[in-house]
Amino acid sequence: MTPPFTTAEAHLRRMADVLDEARHDPSEDVPPMSLLYGLQRLVPCACVSFSELDVPARIGFNERETPCDEDEAPMEAYWRWRRQHLQCEQVSRPHDSPETTQMADFLSVRELRDLPIYTEFLRPFPTIADIALPTAPGRTRVFQFFRADTKPFTDHEMTTLRLMAPHLYEIYREGARRRRPPVRLTHRELDVLRCVARGLSTPEIAEQLVVAPSTVRKHLENAFERLGVSSRTAAVARVFPEAEAI
Repeated sequence: MTPPFTTAEAHLRRMADVLDEARHDPSEDVPPMSLLYGLQRLVPCACVSFSELDVPARIGFNERETPCDEDEAPMEAYWRWRRQHLQCEQVSRPHDSPETTQMADFLSVRELRDLPIYTEFLRPFPTIADIALPTAPGRTRVFQFFRADTKPFTDHEMTTLRLMAPHLYEIYREGARRRRPPVRLTHRELDVLRCVARGLSTPEIAEQLVVAPSTVRKHLENAFERLGVSSRTAAVARVFPEAEAI
């Protein structure tokens, strides 16, 4: 007879089940909503979200979250007070592998509640855990776990998120590869978009590639037309959904 699972073994099996469900989800969402619901079962909280941001352009895209009873706060408040959100500042720094943090690593609940970033945007969630995935410079790609409870996430919960993080990144990458149709750009158009993804301006790209700024703009126009997009942010997101592709 098979011996009963220990508590740790049972938890590992639940983690594996969440990942397996996400990998077999027929949805074209990247990541699928089933993954967010599964993460919420593993680490109970008010809601789990996934979002990607273009920080210089102040644009959010690919955003989804599990149902939450609270009204959505205006993003204007986030951008206004973003630099007070030290956890978010950490998420925005370049990194080559997934990183897991929680708000308590940076600020106490008392310190956070005194800041406009909390009163105008984060309220009523002083306790937030993040899994930040690698992405292009100037962009963020992050899972967030929100709690109204003032107690930090436990060591066990944070260990769960750290163990899940590389698998979540792989699920994201697999989904992005499946969803992305072939991109047919010239080598020079790709060179220009790589420079855009690194945050270079048109004059800086021209200097880097030893061409005229007008040539850079022409390559961008051609790339936009081929990709069916109208902005640099959309072009970079379309061609380089993974940081290591840049």
